[in-house]
Amino acid sequence: MNIEILDEAQEDLIQGFHFYEDREPKLGSYFLDSLFSDIDSLLVYAGIHQTNFGYHRCLSKRFPFAIYYNIEGDMIRIHAVLDCRQNPSRTKSRLTEDISIENQI
Repeated sequence: MNIEILDEAQEDLIQGFHFYEDREPKLGSYFLDSLFSDIDSLLVYAGIHQTNFGYHRCLSKRFPFAIYYNIEGDMIRIHAVLDCRQNPSRTKSRLTEDISIENQI
């Protein structure tokens, strides 16, 4: 299997990096290391996670973030990496918007 991190998810990771880096130097790098470790674990555990809003949701082990992905053949596509502390309606809006865009393509 291969992992593809879509542009929107990459932007989520960059925003998370800046959020934590502004709190304490090097915390942003630790955030990215932790999230990439969680993403790499999908090579073993992809598909076992509960689905939310049409995507599998993998919760990060060290930060309050969720990785939203789907599996297409032998490809794991990361669609979003979202802060679990945000309003659930914002998460739903973001993810259902992604699904409707995919259906138009």
